[in-house]
Amino acid sequence: MVDVVTAAVTENDPPTRRRRHRTLRTAAVVVCCLALVGPAGLLLTRLGGWDDGTVLAMPMSTMPYAVPVTLVALAALLVLRSWRTAAVAGLLAVVQLALVVPRFVPDGTSVAADVPRLRVATSNSYLGQVDAAALVRLVREQRVDVLAVEELSPGAARRLDEAGMGELMPYREQPNNNDTALFSRLPLTRLDSSDPAVTRAQVGAEVAVAGHKVRVVAVHTYYPLGDARKWARGFDGLKAAARADTRNSVLLGDFNATLDHAPMRSLLDTGLTDTHAELGRGGSPTWPEHNADFPYLPPVIQIDHVLHGDALTAVDVSEHTVHGSDHRAVVAELALTG
Repeated sequence: MVDVVTAAVTENDPPTRRRRHRTLRTAAVVVCCLALVGPAGLLLTRLGGWDDGTVLAMPMSTMPYAVPVTLVALAALLVLRSWRTAAVAGLLAVVQLALVVPRFVPDGTSVAADVPRLRVATSNSYLGQVDAAALVRLVREQRVDVLAVEELSPGAARRLDEAGMGELMPYREQPNNNDTALFSRLPLTRLDSSDPAVTRAQVGAEVAVAGHKVRVVAVHTYYPLGDARKWARGFDGLKAAARADTRNSVLLGDFNATLDHAPMRSLLDTGLTDTHAELGRGGSPTWPEHNADFPYLPPVIQIDHVLHGDALTAVDVSEHTVHGSDHRAVVAELALTG
């Protein structure tokens, strides 16, 4: 009986409680530090561009999600009064926010109502499995002028025509039965075969809008999980296409890259602007949507983009579910302000 009482007293005496508290606090700080390893690694990769053509391209897709992880860890460290570790976490959070927040803030540019507009859209047909009637309905309801379709199989192209795409968009550019195609309500002028916008990975054409000539390039890059080096090399071709006439260019499609990937940032450095970021819609994921490999995962990353030169200004952008596709379609309205 005496031993039991002694044990109880020992368990509840102040020194024992303090030791237990210190142990729990230390464990909590360690957990917070471990939680910061991933965000810190992503930030270093982002700053160093180490994802360019490497396996680090895949985790880089999750960069925006690292910010809330860092903020939660920072809050916990402040509660735990681990001041030095909290200072490091705070610095990490500041740099992350500086990189990510701008895409959520619209630039505030206003466009007069009488300025000519061009409505463009992109949709990945998921190896031709897209519901043709649904895609044609989207084009009709959204009053799309130019549509880029990726992974377009001959069968899917035929079904689109049967569903009425040819009547809505009588002009088409799909050289050599490329699996990427441009459909247009407006006449398309084929680019010269020597133009850098004309490759196996992309399709380009010129469209006239109220006297303004706009180069439209449909994009479908290789995916980094398959071959990261091939994926990165694809952006070299896109940069060449953009530089041919950056000011009047629109590049749209499945880039298989987010705004944090080094090749995408390099492409934007040519003078192009991402429509989502311009309008403060940087948190608009487009993939995966009903993907067979991820059937229960909602869209978590944005890899479908509409980029444009400074002769155009984004007015609106939206994402749409198209039955049969594993990407959300993107529709953008661009004003010809230049």
